[in-house]
Amino acid sequence: MVFCTQYSVSNCSCSANSSTIEHPKDKLLGGMLSPVFDEASCLSRYQSALYWKVSNHTSSAYLVEKLRRYEAHHKKCGPDTELYKKAVEQLKSNRSTGPMECNYVVWMASDGLGNRVLSITSAFLYALLNNKVLLLDLPEDMKGLFCEPFPNTTWVLPSDFPINNLKWVWRFEKDPYRYGDMVKNKVLSNDVNPANASYPLPAYLYLHLVHSNDDFDKMFYCQESQLLLQKFPWLLLRSNQYFVPALFLIPEFKKELSLLFPERTTVFHHLGRYLFHPSNSVWGYVTRYYEAYLANAKESLGMQIRTFAKVDLDSHLSSIMGCALSEKLLPDVDLKDPALPTIIGVKPKAVLVTSLNSGYFEKLRDMYYEHATTTGEVIGIYQPSHEEQQHTEKLSHNMKALAEMYLLSLSDSLMTSPYSTFGYVAQGLGGLSPWILIRPDKKNLCLHSMTMEPCFHFPPSYDCNANKKVDIGSVVPYLRHCEDFRKAVASALLQSIRRLAEFSIYQSLDVEEGIKKIS
Repeated sequence: MVFCTQYSVSNCSCSANSSTIEHPKDKLLGGMLSPVFDEASCLSRYQSALYWKVSNHTSSAYLVEKLRRYEAHHKKCGPDTELYKKAVEQLKSNRSTGPMECNYVVWMASDGLGNRVLSITSAFLYALLNNKVLLLDLPEDMKGLFCEPFPNTTWVLPSDFPINNLKWVWRFEKDPYRYGDMVKNKVLSNDVNPANASYPLPAYLYLHLVHSNDDFDKMFYCQESQLLLQKFPWLLLRSNQYFVPALFLIPEFKKELSLLFPERTTVFHHLGRYLFHPSNSVWGYVTRYYEAYLANAKESLGMQIRTFAKVDLDSHLSSIMGCALSEKLLPDVDLKDPALPTIIGVKPKAVLVTSLNSGYFEKLRDMYYEHATTTGEVIGIYQPSHEEQQHTEKLSHNMKALAEMYLLSLSDSLMTSPYSTFGYVAQGLGGLSPWILIRPDKKNLCLHSMTMEPCFHFPPSYDCNANKKVDIGSVVPYLRHCEDFRKAVASALLQSIRRLAEFSIYQSLDVEEGIKKIS
């Protein structure tokens, strides 16, 4: 689900290209960033704008004002404040009596860094729409990745939070206060009033918004459910999805969202740049690599390669190059005439490859080293790291992953792998509509995306008003089915998930049921 927005969001002229106009670099990103931070404590906050291409998308004055109000509210209600302590005491009572002066959404991690960045963005927008405060239960493998986004406070959940084991996925799948289960078992009805309920209501509700949730969990996206959830001071939310597009379907939020984002396809572009500032350690990775290898290039192409199942590397690279050549992203090489002249004194074109596998980089590097291009251009191929396997549980792995997401976002053009949240983050931060490495038909070797917005892979399929299942991609004109989440791709992905038992979120996935959902 994306706005035209794929269940991504646009005003639906859906133009893939917009002319680039050079403007002075704006380190506050149109006023989105507060100027009160100490610049040295987080260099990336105000330096990122010096590296990104100038955005053609301006944040609304309403969004800027809303962010300032949120920052003040977060400071008033954040950890270590008297209002936070009061809310925690209410939580310890194991009973809810209705909303308080400060109400909270507690985000819980699921899956890899790309999924986490997208779900944090979704949770933040949800908190923003409901005047709640977002707190993150950060796992050890994320501590030190990002700077604090809000001035004079923290968004990190304190370690003495009274609900234990937030990181245990299994525990919360069976949590007695899981919202979907409570609705299914008719323990909770949407018309209940916590202040005078005839039975004790829980102090919190758990929202299970991961890809493998059921239709009762997805009742979260209904208007009546939202009116109920606003009555609870504590919501614990676990997700590995970019569920922003579905928020546009909830009548309660439609007007506010239209004011915040008149251009619907810019939600992650703006909120991602506002929230996620790499720490000085990570920013050092980004700037050192950029200045050493990419800064002097006349043009750069990002090539994000992610496979979810075993593939033949030569065949896969052939299809990638087929896309790059057909879309004139890279020049061809001449295999017969090694003496073709090279244009002297012209800056090279840089290709930044990000992949767990070093094989793609090595073959591309050798091809452009051993053969002249038919255009006389010089092509430089670069790859910052090749970890071979994903290790989300390691901080060092995540630091490199975040640095490479940012490096990709600095590209002039971008090629991404289907379904990859890593690519979604890069394209959104950079404001780039990527070429997706999926064949839309027999004629085209890849698909130029209509949007820079990430996709919501497992949206609800229930029309809350009509009380029946529908094709959500046809409900409103500005939401469409994901461009990159076709059945064949998804089936291959789910096959690979069978082999990923070490990731607890995947252990609960009924693979065959997942394939049915995609059908």
